[in-house]
Amino acid sequence: MKIEQTTDLAACHALRRAVFIEEQGVSEFEEMDDKDNEAIHLLAWQDDRPVGSARILLLGDTGKIGRVCVLAPARGTGLGAALIRAALDVLRDRPGIARAKLSSQTHALGFYEKLGFTAHGPVYDDAGIPHRDMTRDL
Repeated sequence: MKIEQTTDLAACHALRRAVFIEEQGVSEFEEMDDKDNEAIHLLAWQDDRPVGSARILLLGDTGKIGRVCVLAPARGTGLGAALIRAALDVLRDRPGIARAKLSSQTHALGFYEKLGFTAHGPVYDDAGIPHRDMTRDL
């Protein structure tokens, strides 16, 4: 398994399309926004093929980790946690970034809690899926 920063948006979009649009039923309009060009993108590889991605937006002193996805065959392998740890490393290397934030699907709250995130605020709907905001200090 290898995780690296990438400019290969086509690979990231293909992964997001498979997981969010095809598997979870999120509309293409909601998934493919105009923030990709300002984001830092991570791509996870397994056996020389992309199997996961995440993007990071820098918002003042906060890094927002989002669009985290792993193809179904690679789930349960530790790849998702490795993607989040890689995103946290990217944020730690950025001067002035003090915390990480993300919007978790409610079924994944425990996954992110194990990585040091704490849930805040109420459950809300994002693209028809219940979510909750989470943060952690770097």
